[in-house]
Amino acid sequence: MNYIPVGDRNPIFIVAENVRSLFNVGAIFRSADGVNAAGVYLTGFTGSPPRKEISRVALGSEETVPWVYVDDTLVVLESLKCEGVQTIALEKTSGCTDYRSFAYSFPVAVVVGHEVEGVQPETLAFCDAVVDIPMLGQKVSLNVSVAGGIILYELLRSFERT
Repeated sequence: MNYIPVGDRNPIFIVAENVRSLFNVGAIFRSADGVNAAGVYLTGFTGSPPRKEISRVALGSEETVPWVYVDDTLVVLESLKCEGVQTIALEKTSGCTDYRSFAYSFPVAVVVGHEVEGVQPETLAFCDAVVDIPMLGQKVSLNVSVAGGIILYELLRSFERT
């Protein structure tokens, strides 16, 4: 598997697992660009560039943010862990931690999952931790691209404090 080096970018990665909407993939690229993330890993059946639906939302960020497609999410996470990257899943589970109070270490990778099914159980089990975004209304989750943007900016805020 090709590890994306951090280089001169922020030591933040996002792993999109089984994200079905190409528009959501484009939005994830756009948020990754916004925080100058080191890279995006696309896994499972997540679509990858070049696709007009991705480009329509990404506005070219899919060409400037480093990315790799790997079928198996666990292969990506294992490679990241071997590089010393903390792996975090963003998912509502029993025992998860509020994303605002978690102690992140860098470099870090956050996994976001399928729009309905979320992050796969085997992926959750493999990650170092699981964080969630508290929901105060009637719905139990946010759109994956919105949640991805929120966590990426939280990671940037946390990194800038180190």
